Order: sequence, then C-alpha cells, then structure tokens
Amino acid sequence: MPTVLRVGGHRFFFFSNEGYERPHIHVETAENYAKFWLRPVALAKSVGYNARELRELRQLAETNKHLFLRKWDEYFSS
Repeated sequence: MPTVLRVGGHRFFFFSNEGYERPHIHVETAENYAKFWLRPVALAKSVGYNARELRELRQLAETNKHLFLRKWDEYFSS
C-alpha cells in the first residue's frame, strides 16, 4: 500500500494490486475513506466525508494530480 502524500491528517495512497484499473488515488482520514479517479479528477466513492471535506479532498487531488500520476506510472510500470 504505497503512501504517496500526507497532508493535514489525510493519507493519499494506492493499493499495490490495482495496476489493472485506470489511475486513481485513495485517501483516508481517521475512519473516513474516498477514492478519486485521476484522468480527469473525479470522485469514485466515499465513506464518512461531508460535502465540504470532499471538495477539499478533490482540490488536493487536483493540485497533486501530476505527482499521483507520476508515482502511479513509476510503481505499475516497473
């Protein structure tokens, strides 16, 4: 479960067995969870976050999209 980024209590990561899916990033904050597609950035699913938190997380995903995609490509193309 490679962690790509930690920001303000949020952990952005992907699972090591998900290379068959299109690029995405998971995020956890305490008991809350979300998954965002990266091309384009869009919410795939979430549990526990409210609308404001999801907007913030989507913005973080958008801001860090290039980092996430680079890490995805590095991990799954090796």
